[in-house]
Parts: sequence; C-alpha cells; structure tokens
Amino acid sequence: MPEQTIVPAPIALPAPAAAAPPVHVPRVQRSRGWVSLKLADLWEYRELVYFLTWRDVKVRYKQTVLGACWAILQPLLTMLVFSLFFGKLAKMPSDGVPYPLFAFAALVPWTFFANGLTQSSNSLVGSANLITKVYFPRLVVPVATVLSSALDFLLAFAVLLGMMAYYRMAPAATIVWLPLFVILAFLAALGAGLWLSAMNVQFRDVRYTVPFLTQFWLFATPIAYPISLLDAPWKQTVFAINPMVGVVEGFRWAALGTTGAPVAVGVVSFASASIVAVSGALYFRRMERTFADIV
Repeated sequence: MPEQTIVPAPIALPAPAAAAPPVHVPRVQRSRGWVSLKLADLWEYRELVYFLTWRDVKVRYKQTVLGACWAILQPLLTMLVFSLFFGKLAKMPSDGVPYPLFAFAALVPWTFFANGLTQSSNSLVGSANLITKVYFPRLVVPVATVLSSALDFLLAFAVLLGMMAYYRMAPAATIVWLPLFVILAFLAALGAGLWLSAMNVQFRDVRYTVPFLTQFWLFATPIAYPISLLDAPWKQTVFAINPMVGVVEGFRWAALGTTGAPVAVGVVSFASASIVAVSGALYFRRMERTFADIV
C-alpha cells in the first residue's frame, strides 16, 4: 500500500495591528508674559458656557418670592422715580416722546449692562471651588455671567413693547438696528467685568467699589436726560467715550424712532467699548495664571 504524504496546512499569521491614532493629551502649564486671548477656547467649551449661564439664572431666582419679576420691577421702579423727579418736577425734555417711555427705553439696556457688570465682577470669587479643582478657560466664568443677564433683558424689553402699545407708538423701522446696540452693551459689560473680576481676586475690596461705580455710571449716562442738552456736536462726541452713551442713545433711536441717527456717538462708543473689552481680556488672561492660587 503506497504511503500517504501528509502536507501540513499553512498557518495563518495574524495581520499586523493597525497603528493606534495619536492621542491628544492637553498640557496645562504656567503661562509667561503677555498671552494671547485664545478666544477659540470659548467655542471649544461652549457647552460649559451654556451650563454655567443656566446655573446663574437658576441660582439668581432660587427661593425668591417674585422670581423673574425682579427683572421687570427694577427698571420699572427706577422709571417711576425718574418720571416723578425729572419728568414732573424738573420738566426734563424727552425728545418728543412721553417721559416714562423715554426713561424706560434707556433703562432696559442699562439694567442689562449694570447686572452683567455687577455679577461678573464677583464671578471668579463666587466660583472659587470650581476654579481650584477643574481646569477650563477661566474666561468662561465672566462670559457666562454676563450672558445670564440676557433673560432679564428680554423680560424688560417685553414690558417696553407693552408700554409702546399703551402710548400707541408702533416700533419704528429702525428697530432692525437694535441687536447692534445690545451687542455694544454686552461688550461694555464684559470688558468692565473682566477688569473688575480679575482685580477682585487679588483685591477683595473691589466688590465694595462696584456699587458706587455703577451708581456714578448711571448718572454719567443720558438715561434721565437727553444728550441733546449738550448743544455742541463735539461735546456729544466726547461724552460718547462712555460706551453706554452710544448704547442708550442708539437703543432709543432704534426702538422709538427718535429723530437723528446717533452715528458719531455710536462709532465713538463702539470704539471705546472695544478698547475696554480687548484690554480687559488681555489683563484677565495675564492674571489668569494666579487665580487658582489666590482665589
């Protein structure tokens, strides 16, 4: 019987494993000197911005009797005081519109600015537990705090529309420019808030100066009086170095259609707010490396 030759089957070798994709490991290190703004980090941490904004909104009205009604009562009561003392007693001019409407139209963006400035100035100290335990761009905290005031702005703006309906004044076609002046108010609040929040980490008495600063800023802004009291155009332009001058005058013009677009005032105020915002962000990023150690 012929011998049978057994040929062994070829052994299948395992295919070489594919090279694992490189893992990106973020490196956190102490920055030196003046650093860039790194605004792209805000977009990368956009979900954190959203959650911190919503947290600030809920904390603000938690365990309150009136809740979000405070967003309406604050500018409304201020308008009543201004209408009594400036409108009735001082007979302040109001650019051809009823004085209560004139004052309230200015208080809507002002309240947004003032709340954003006040709360952002103390935002880092209030988030000390989060800052000392987790790494994230610290710029997220004041940005989220200022954004949380947007809900108050929307509620107050709804009351403004109701007052316009009461006085039978339809929104002007210039209302399409309204978002521009809201952005300007946001820039002004964020820029000043970045300066104050960074300084408040190192100098805790900053929080005592913020109410005085806000009160002084209120009367340095044409809310209870029109800017037309300054007869010379160059005086109005110089006055517009205060960024809230352009916000208030532009908001009135866009919402109520008052005569004369505040072009020069708006340009100067926008430039001033941009300078405050950029310089505040640079100072904030400069001091950011010390926040976790000091706060």
